[in-house]
Amino acid sequence: MTPPLLDVGGIEAGYNDLTILKDCSLEVRAGEVVALVGPNGAGKSTLLKTLCGLVPARAGTVRLDGERIDGLTPYAIAARGVALVPEGRRLFVPLTVRENLELGAFLPRARARQEETLRLIFGLFPTLQQRQSVAAGDLSGGEQQMLALARALMTYPRLLCLDDPFLGLAPPVTRRFSEALGELTARGMTILAAGQHVRRLLRLADRAYLLEEGRVTLSGSGPGLLRDERLRRALLELTPDVER
Repeated sequence: MTPPLLDVGGIEAGYNDLTILKDCSLEVRAGEVVALVGPNGAGKSTLLKTLCGLVPARAGTVRLDGERIDGLTPYAIAARGVALVPEGRRLFVPLTVRENLELGAFLPRARARQEETLRLIFGLFPTLQQRQSVAAGDLSGGEQQMLALARALMTYPRLLCLDDPFLGLAPPVTRRFSEALGELTARGMTILAAGQHVRRLLRLADRAYLLEEGRVTLSGSGPGLLRDERLRRALLELTPDVER
């Protein structure tokens, strides 16, 4: 079996005196979609931020393709190919769609492939091509989420981390967003997606982890976890009917 692209071993992290992640371990192999699900406050967002260097790890290791990246700056981690689409999108709202996308290609290897990546993005999201000159702040919520994903793709990532990618999206937009993720994985993109839309994430995922109180308590295939009674009791009764 080939080594994982991402190998997280015994991570501990948190904020000030509050410890959120406690001996948290998982792995993601190249070309996989891995889902990270759990109740609110379980540490899903904190884990993604720790992987990207936005929250420092207090203990444990994070390896990307065998190289330790815990302790590196967010820029250095991004330069090694890890991109995050954060909850809340964090777009440059006064700037146009095109300007937001071009800012995503800030790394030398991304700039070299900028036009190729733009063609891919506009194929996935024709609306963004049509609205290139519109300020990001004037887009709908669904269009802003598309732009946030597209800006991350402009970095030409090896690992794409998504934090609650379906949050606040109307059902038709959610379906289109899911289709776009499917197209990306068909092209070999590696994705780690965390969020509250449990059914949709698990249906997309090759493998999945249940995170509870900062620890991985269950793992398996996406469809397998969807059928697991423990996960169903813990989460699915809290999941909105809209994603059924």
